[in-house]
Amino acid sequence: MIELFDVSKKYEVRDGHRTVLDKINCQILKGEHVGILGKNGAGKSTLIRLISGSELPSSGKIHRKMTVSWPLAFSGGFQGSLTGLDNLRFVCRIYNASYKKALPFVEEFTELGKYLREPVKRYSSGMRAKLAFAISMAIEFDCFLIDEVTAVGDSDFQRKCHIELFEKRSDRSMIIVSHDPRMIQEHCSKAYVLQSGKLINFPNTESAYEFYEARH
Repeated sequence: MIELFDVSKKYEVRDGHRTVLDKINCQILKGEHVGILGKNGAGKSTLIRLISGSELPSSGKIHRKMTVSWPLAFSGGFQGSLTGLDNLRFVCRIYNASYKKALPFVEEFTELGKYLREPVKRYSSGMRAKLAFAISMAIEFDCFLIDEVTAVGDSDFQRKCHIELFEKRSDRSMIIVSHDPRMIQEHCSKAYVLQSGKLINFPNTESAYEFYEARH
């Protein structure tokens, strides 16, 4: 279970501060697929970073009783001077996962071949995203965080990603943030709408979609 209690996030700006999230409360249960709808700039990515632990809230508490992934396909944490395999080794060490077990999967799944042994700073953005997604799948989590884009690479590779995440790991908890209601409706049974810093709860995706569409 993941629980957020009165979580707020404020950022300092030139004329004072901006409140992005204002006393957010929510609960994600084991195996639950939860969608969060919101327009661009609503604070969806900020919320995901707080849940992942990569940022701290300005106030409030987050209780995690499940292991939580980083946002899928996020490659911002890679060390550019290290090779793809060195980055994999580093991530495995952090999460106490087996590098030897993860290596064959990442080599096969990424389809990057010899580039896995090149520094990540030489990768294209698509290659980085492929590596990030593969590492996310190579290390098992109870809850996966999905921030907007899971469409990595060409259509065949996107199909591989869909099978690996939504079919093979359908029993895991997922938090999907998006401004695309279709993605939420397809993969979630429960949804929130993030608007003006507030997280509004809905019993199903249809009612969340109707509320979101009426205001956007």
